[in-house]
Amino acid sequence: MTGKIRDRGSTRRTWFARFRTTLFAAVGAAALVGISACAPPEASQLPAEWHPALSTFAEGVAADVEADGVGGMTVALARDGEVLWSEAYGWADPTEGIAAARETIYRTGSISKSVTAVLMAILVDDGVVSLDTPLDELVPETQDMAERPPGASPHLRQVASHTAGFAREPDLDGAATGPIEGWTSRILESIPTTRYQTPPGTGYSYSNIGFGILGFGLERAAGEPFMDQVEARIFEPLGMASSTFVVGEDLLPALSRGHANGRDGEVNTEQPAREHAGRGYKVPNGGVYSTVDDLARFAAGVMGRADVPLLSDEVRAQVLSVQTPEDPDSGYGLGFSVSTVDGRVFAGHGGSVAGYTAHLLFEPATGLTVVLLRNYNSGRTNLGGAARELLAGLPAN
Repeated sequence: MTGKIRDRGSTRRTWFARFRTTLFAAVGAAALVGISACAPPEASQLPAEWHPALSTFAEGVAADVEADGVGGMTVALARDGEVLWSEAYGWADPTEGIAAARETIYRTGSISKSVTAVLMAILVDDGVVSLDTPLDELVPETQDMAERPPGASPHLRQVASHTAGFAREPDLDGAATGPIEGWTSRILESIPTTRYQTPPGTGYSYSNIGFGILGFGLERAAGEPFMDQVEARIFEPLGMASSTFVVGEDLLPALSRGHANGRDGEVNTEQPAREHAGRGYKVPNGGVYSTVDDLARFAAGVMGRADVPLLSDEVRAQVLSVQTPEDPDSGYGLGFSVSTVDGRVFAGHGGSVAGYTAHLLFEPATGLTVVLLRNYNSGRTNLGGAARELLAGLPAN
């Protein structure tokens, strides 16, 4: 649980000294710990050759969060779903003096798209749908989408890889407002105002509404509410106990306060607070709350490295293969960005909603995973760049 810290300046001033001491003591027998009270049990086993990359990463994030002076960030390095090292910086709620912690809950933004794509993949394995199922077979209303090319009938594979040709958002006022419980109604209202930008399969066109419609289609296909399916088929099997679409009373104390901030220095906490009640249709594409530990478990499940089988090898290979035609070494799979750097394949997703930013990145060949969760928008740390630099700096063994 997060706890109150009264002496904010003292915490910030002493972190660097504590990190350097504990990191390099790990070469011997001491555990790697920082200001977080929940140092992972395997921290003392970190290989010495990891220390330069990890030290650079940790010191950079710590300095950035302090310089930003807005909120906080929790980060983790994991392998096969087990957190090897985690640290929290800054504040889960600066107003109340609550420090960020390993257990702090954040909104994950578009990492939710990865969750939706994995649910689709599970239903493919179960024979409920196939990757080549036409979307209008599940959601006939999509035949009324605006500016639909003649004969256009995108498949689920294309929707999940942003190659269906849909616009980013619907042309509907209020599409992204309204209670969570009414998200499917917003989908149906949004569909006829959603435009095609290109014919299906001809290019990459990132679409939030596309993933919203995909989640709605999966609900219809399985005959079970979308959020219930995610809970039962992903969160519960993987032990993601702090992941949810609706933060209940039991998880509320760990929820961080979101800070919608921009380059002008103004900080808005009211909009992030309002959005906890719902963002209209944006459930399958941006509704997941989670922690660093839970997202590490999720990544392990996707990679086939969790204790519970989540996907077949065949379907997993499709999920983590580039589906976009432009560049086979840097593109989008099914709900995941996929890139190859110096022969190493990384997959993951970023996320940004009002008051929160996030990034998940993992390497299927090694099981290594980096998670960064932040409760403010504009900051010095490029979350995706920091995650990639850390993973690339660790030996591929």
